[in-house]
Order: sequence, then C-alpha cells, then structure tokens
Amino acid sequence: MLGIGSQKRVLLNPSHPGASIIYQVVIPFTFYLKPSHIESTQEVSLLTQPIMDHSEAKNDFPSTIDLEQGIDNGSLTENLGKEKEKEKDIVITCTPIPNPLIDELSDSDSEDEYNYPEGGLQAWLVVFGAWCGMFCSFGIANSTGSFQAYLATNQLASYSDSQIGWIFSLYSFILFIGGIYIGPAFDVYGPRFLVLPGSILLVLSVFLFGECTEYWQWIVVFSILGGFASSLTFTPSVAVIGHWFHKKRGNATGIAATGGAFGGIVFPLLLENLIPKIGFSWTMRVMGFIFVFVTVIANLLIKPRLPCSQTAQSPHPDLKIFKKPAFAFTVLGVYLLEWAFFLPVTYITSYALYEGFPTAISYQSLPIMCAASVFGRFLPGLLADKIGRFNTIILALFLTVFACFVVWLPFGNTYPGLICSALILGFASGSNVGLTPVCVGQLCETKDYGRYYATCYSVVSIGCLTGVPLAGALIEACGGAYWGLIMFTGLCYAASAVSMIFARGNGGGWRWNVVF
Repeated sequence: MLGIGSQKRVLLNPSHPGASIIYQVVIPFTFYLKPSHIESTQEVSLLTQPIMDHSEAKNDFPSTIDLEQGIDNGSLTENLGKEKEKEKDIVITCTPIPNPLIDELSDSDSEDEYNYPEGGLQAWLVVFGAWCGMFCSFGIANSTGSFQAYLATNQLASYSDSQIGWIFSLYSFILFIGGIYIGPAFDVYGPRFLVLPGSILLVLSVFLFGECTEYWQWIVVFSILGGFASSLTFTPSVAVIGHWFHKKRGNATGIAATGGAFGGIVFPLLLENLIPKIGFSWTMRVMGFIFVFVTVIANLLIKPRLPCSQTAQSPHPDLKIFKKPAFAFTVLGVYLLEWAFFLPVTYITSYALYEGFPTAISYQSLPIMCAASVFGRFLPGLLADKIGRFNTIILALFLTVFACFVVWLPFGNTYPGLICSALILGFASGSNVGLTPVCVGQLCETKDYGRYYATCYSVVSIGCLTGVPLAGALIEACGGAYWGLIMFTGLCYAASAVSMIFARGNGGGWRWNVVF
C-alpha cells in the first residue's frame, strides 16, 4: 500500500486479476478521472465499488500504468502515463474522506498492538504471582489500622494521632511515588530485577519492625525502607498483568488485587492473637517468615511476556497530558479517592476502641473490612469489562458515600452499624483500588501507559502523604471524636465521584448508556 508522502514508483497492470482487488483496498479515497481529451470529470467513489473491472481496463488503459505519487497541501495527485502519450494522460486526485469502518479498524489495531493470551495456565500463574506480591506489599498498607492502634497505646503512646499518622502516610507516599520511577525500569529490565530486591528488603523491614522502639526508627524502617520495598514489589505485580491481558485486564487486575485484601485480613489477626502470647517482636518475626514463603512464590511466577523496551520512557510527569480534560478530571478523582481511602483503613480500629467496643471486636473490624474488600476487588472487575471501567468506579464511589453518611456516621457506634460500615466501605473502596489503574490505562495507548501513570500518581501520592495526618488533626480538633474524620472521608468520596463523572463525559460521551 502506498503511504502518503512516499516517493515510490509502482507499476499496476489492470489486466491482472488482482487489479480490481487493489482498487477496492484503497477505499478511503475518492478518485476524479479526467483524460486530457475529455472535458468532463468522472467521479468514482471507491467506498462502494472499484474503479472498474479488470476486463474493462484492457480496452481503456495501456497494459502497464506508471504512477508517480506526490502531495500538495494535503491533496494526493497521481500522474499516469507517459508524456509522449498525451491522449491517454489521466490525472487522479485522491482526497481523503471519512470512513467510520476504516477508522474503527485502525483504532482497534493501534490499541491492541499484540495478540494477548487473555487466559491460559501461564497467564493465570502470573496473576497468582502478582497476587502473592500484593499480599505482602499492599497487605501491610491494609494493616496500618492495627499498627496504628497498637503503637498509639504502647511504643508511641506519648505521640498524638497526627504524629503517628505521618508514619503510615509517608509509607503510602513512597509506595505510590516509587512507582513513577520503577515503572520505566520495569519496561527496560523486566520484573525480575525489581521484585527480587524488593522481596529481600521487604522481608528485612518486617523483621526490623519488632526491634523499633523510637519514633524515628519507625519512620526509617516502616515508612522509608518498608515503603520503598513495597513499591519495588507492588508496581511490577500490577504492570506484568498488562503483558498477558487486554480485554480482561480489569478482571485479572481485580483478582490480583485481592492479595492485598487477604493481607489486610491475615496480618491484623496475627497481631491480635500473637502479641498477647509471644510479644510484639516475635509476632513480627512470624510475619517475616510468612513473607519469605510468599515472596519466593511471587519471584517464581511473575514473568513478562513482551520483550523489554530498548529505551526507557521518561519517568517525570508530563504536564502536557493535563490538556486532555478526561485525564485531568481522572487525576483529580483518583487524588480525592486516595485521600479518603486510607482513612478508614488506618482509623477504624481506633474508632471502635474510642466508641467503647471490646478490644477483640475493635481489632476484628479491620479484617472484616478487608474481607469485604476481597469481593470488592474481584467482582467489580468482571462488571467493569462489561459496562465500562469509569461507569463501575462511579457506582462504587457513590456506594462509599452512602456508607459514610448513611451508615457509619449515624450508626457506627452500634455493633450492627460498625459491622455494616466495615463491610460496605471495604467492598466499595476495594473496587476503587482495583479500577483506578485500568481507568488511567483506558485514556491512553499501551505504549503510553507508563507516562500517564507517572503523571497521575505524582499528583496522587501527595494526597497519600497528607491524608492520614490531616485526619489525625481533625480528630484532635473534634476533641478526640471521629465525626469530623467520617464527614471528611464522605466528602472526599463524593467529590471524587463528581470528578469521575466529568472524566467519563469528556472521554466517552454524556449519554447514560455509554460503555466507558
């Protein structure tokens, strides 16, 4: 096929049986034929029929046509014939005209550059490996509520909620901001050189948790070392799924993300049951041995399918992308979402203790939330592949608003209200975590995902850094009560839902039944 602007010379023989097929292939153009001895111009639309049958071409054209291709102001001109045969000269002017069918096929080709397996034993083993990676890395993030409640009454009892909150917010900040630079490294080197050192550092940090007694030690070991190690493990676990799934990426990512939810179930229960029996230090060592076993599985199963890129994309944010309204509103929505996400996870255990619930029930509220999050990360992924990723995340955001203002705020001080709040918040917020990466990916081609991800989470990580300390300050401002935190969480989710609606409208259209 001739490319516009090409200087190639092509010989076409109309008497060849394939000539009419060639005419039919070049369908995005309208040809105007005007032999020099004919005054009128004949217009033939190639969208509906070939210029002529090859049998007719035998009589009207020379056996061989010499095409010279040129371009002038976006119009393609073909000069056929030789100068010595003036009577047979024909000028064909080709003007591109819209063709929805060809545009659709072209877009499909650019979006799906590779033939994705979309399943199979190897693909699902990779998903399980990613599940193991998230079990350790994001499992700690989902267990911060139990750590916060324990530290606030033991090693760091002399510090305020806001000060303790900086430990966990800094961890979340490094977890996400690290992905900005780890993502391009994944493209160049693959997952193995990232997951392995991340696993080693993650195991080391967990063993060191049990030795921390001072505030600065928790900042260094939990926030910095643990956050960086988690990012080295978490980011490739998410990215490698894109090598194996395209159409089912939402579902596969949601399944892998349940690993973090399972970690949020197991680790708080370990803290609750083992600390009274063997102490905090040995409880951390037990967690460390669990991490050794699970990270070995992750390193064995996480494998890339596509070849490594020869050059790394720039990890720095590309502010030009914000000119696209859909992306700008998406980033704002994800920022507000992540601002609110870690607040219930971090403070629901302390909230239950404040409201007078028994210690066992208070510590179990977080595993209950994470158990609901397992279904929240899996089921909406199935729905998102059918009704659209943005549509699904908007529904989940409205569900979190309902949980905050209708259940948690008025009835959270009752046992049924606490359990219902944990279940609904866990399910809805879990779906948000699983859907945000695929929503960002829907706004760009696969080759540009690293750049879009870096730009998005360079902003979102700021929300992760400031959210928990701000919530702690709200608790102090309310005299130790949690109603301010609950309202702030609900308002953030509501604003995020509105922003995602505008992102959907600008990206997929404003019709209510658009799958986007």
